[in-house]
Amino acid sequence: MALSKRDLFQKRRLRVRNKLRKVNAGRVRLSVHRSNKNISVQLIDDVNGVTLASASSLEKDLGIVGKNNVEAAAKVGAEIAKRAKKAGVEEAYFDRGGFIYHGKVKALADAAREGGLKI
Repeated sequence: MALSKRDLFQKRRLRVRNKLRKVNAGRVRLSVHRSNKNISVQLIDDVNGVTLASASSLEKDLGIVGKNNVEAAAKVGAEIAKRAKKAGVEEAYFDRGGFIYHGKVKALADAAREGGLKI
């Protein structure tokens, strides 16, 4: 029996996260979530279980409310890099979840790297 798109997404998400957890123990995680209408990202300290910084296309001060395209993802990536510096985070590992590293997810990661965050 064929798996549904949701089941394939969940398998890919768990596979990515478990591989990253083995390799990057003790580092902060940059977690991305992409929906049909928005994109959001969080810096998560898994050791203490807290979110250090977050950014989303829903924030009015970014000027991209209601947009979900590559340009919006790049703005969110640049903003999370600024907020990471304020929080004292210079290095994180990129958790794309079950999303394929292409398009919006790639644009977000590239913008965060250009902003000075080591991913």
